[in-house]
Amino acid sequence: VVQGEGGDLVDQLMKHRERGRKTLEATVQLAGVAIAQGRPELGRSLYEQAATTASASSVVGRSVRWNYGWDLFRLGETDAALAQWTAAQNTLRGNPGWVPPTFALALWTLGRKAEAVQWYAAAVRTEPQQWNGTDRYAELLPGWRDSERSTLAEVQRAWAEKPPAWP
Repeated sequence: VVQGEGGDLVDQLMKHRERGRKTLEATVQLAGVAIAQGRPELGRSLYEQAATTASASSVVGRSVRWNYGWDLFRLGETDAALAQWTAAQNTLRGNPGWVPPTFALALWTLGRKAEAVQWYAAAVRTEPQQWNGTDRYAELLPGWRDSERSTLAEVQRAWAEKPPAWP
């Protein structure tokens, strides 16, 4: 909704909310800012407000859950993140490209390595030129942190060592 950082960004987002312009989007962005600034309870509260405002099956509703999932993941709450991503994915028709690598990352982090490799295998079957190796991760996953791409590279190595059979 708004570019910037620090107090100016928060002020602008609050003005958007007060004026009723892009209220939902401003709330989601403000939630992310709150979590990034070390205020997770405020961030959770704002995400919950946004989630109750947006229909779960709407594009905006899926976006709320997607963003909330990432913030939860980065707080170390991987189970909760996976629940948000699953909720977003369950309202889609088909499986968008973000699902297999994101689920693989979360499942690997949770120690559910066999499931993670299965999801990674799904990514490779769908887009082999993208996921066969790790050399394009920075391009394919620009919003991911280096540590997250490194974790996905561990999944890729496990997949390469022993690709699961096609179901």
